[in-house]
Formats: sequence, C-alpha cells, structure tokens
Amino acid sequence: QVQLVESGGGLVQAGGSLRLSCAVSGRTSSTYAVNWVRQAPGKERKFVAGISMSEPTTSYADSLRGRVTISRDNAKNTVYLQMNNLVPEDTAVYYCAAREGTVVSSTYWQDYWGQGTQVTVSS
Repeated sequence: QVQLVESGGGLVQAGGSLRLSCAVSGRTSSTYAVNWVRQAPGKERKFVAGISMSEPTTSYADSLRGRVTISRDNAKNTVYLQMNNLVPEDTAVYYCAAREGTVVSSTYWQDYWGQGTQVTVSS
C-alpha cells in the first residue's frame, strides 16, 4: 500500500506564492509517477502537473505552465509544487496522486491518492 500526504496549503493573497509538498511512503515500485490535481468548489478535478520519480520527465497543464513548477526529492520521497503569481481562480483542494509507471497527464489512471490540501487565494 502507498500513502500520500499533502501539506503546505493555506490562505494567500493574489500575487503570492505557495509550495505544496507530497510525501510518499509505502511500497512503491522503482518506476512511478506523481501528479498534482486540483478541484475547485463545484467543479471537476483537473490535472495540474506530473513528474516521474525515476526519469527526467515532467508534464504541465497548458493553462498553468510558467506559473507552477513540479520537482522531486527522491531521498525524501517527496514531490513539490511551487505555485507563483496566484490568482483567486487557483483556489481549490490540491491532491497528489501516484501511479506505477510513467507520467500520465490526467486525473485518471492514478493508483493512489492523498487526502488533499486546501489552497485559498484572496483577491
């Protein structure tokens, strides 16, 4: 079983920045990928970014490219999401999700999910 725990969410003013963390523990294979996904109130989940834990592969949602950066620390089994120039439309619950294999730029085909962390951007 794999566990994912997100942290780093909170309330931030528009224009500010946040860095979210996703700590991965449990029995992962040597090849797995972690995505960040967000869900705004009353809306469906949307892919934000993904990263392979074993290859130099990252993926971003086109609408967020340039404002978010995904990175990893393999020694800590942790994936980060740096978000800059936040706008109120970024308000959502942010989830990390993991899957065996390569990055899939989607909210689907994920094997494990965290509980989410709330990000609220005030105007």
